[in-house]
Amino acid sequence: MERVDTPASLPARPSAGHKGTFGTALIVGGCAQATRMIGAPALAAVAAARAGAGLTRVLAPEPIINEILGIAAHATGVAVACDAGGMMDAQAAITAFDGQLEACQAIAIGPGLGLDATTRALAMRAAGQQRVAAVMDADALNALAEAREYWLDLRGQLILTPHPGEFRRLAAPLGITFDPTKADARADAAGEMARRLGAIVVLKGARTVVSDGQRVWTSDAAHACLATGGTGDVLAGLIAGLVAQHPPSPLPAMTGPARGPGLFDLACIAVEAHARAAAAWTQQHGADAGLLPMELADLLPAAVASLRA
Repeated sequence: MERVDTPASLPARPSAGHKGTFGTALIVGGCAQATRMIGAPALAAVAAARAGAGLTRVLAPEPIINEILGIAAHATGVAVACDAGGMMDAQAAITAFDGQLEACQAIAIGPGLGLDATTRALAMRAAGQQRVAAVMDADALNALAEAREYWLDLRGQLILTPHPGEFRRLAAPLGITFDPTKADARADAAGEMARRLGAIVVLKGARTVVSDGQRVWTSDAAHACLATGGTGDVLAGLIAGLVAQHPPSPLPAMTGPARGPGLFDLACIAVEAHARAAAAWTQQHGADAGLLPMELADLLPAAVASLRA
């Protein structure tokens, strides 16, 4: 694989742009069952906006959608009906998801999603559609690991964001034996999975690795403050927010400037911006622990701006 030394730069943001210029990011997540996962999709939605997406939408179970939007007040909600136990109706969820595809330029699916028959169907719908690039995170990855019959039919333009545990669940049925926790194996691990699944893989952890199977970039950053719940949701939303602004062809036409970086470049830029935001937090607080994920999201605009050409 070609080793990439430095992430590409983002193009300058046009001063005459409007919200339609900068795309719509769709966040699919949240769980209304006993676990009540509300914060994860809200964090992803905030991060997408902080990355510069023009609009953000959240598709989530109806019983919790207002709570999510109470945290991410800039976003609009797409509520899915649930049964008495909080499980989303499968047909309603798929219909709602399909109805959003023409209006968005990027998807992040998985934050706080939970794992049941409906969420598995949603994850595979996202992975199989070809219209919009999709960031597969958290339980969307776990659904993908269980659905081996789909692996030869992943038609979409996908960015997978596993931590080492999620990586192992995806890797075992594929026969990938590289240890995702060993520094000298992480690039090969990400590259092999990217080749096998035809996706971009962001193998999270200290010195995150990004590969599309042909190229690999390893972050120099290792920030202990990121070792807390919610920072991965911020990264998923950040990637989606950047992709929404620079969607790959043949995704929906936008009114903005010519498309710039590709998905591999955008994933690398997102990881670098995430790390720079963490470094800024550490410098501000003089500490390597205690970060709240919303604080990380709030530091993204400056971090993203620092990576523009």
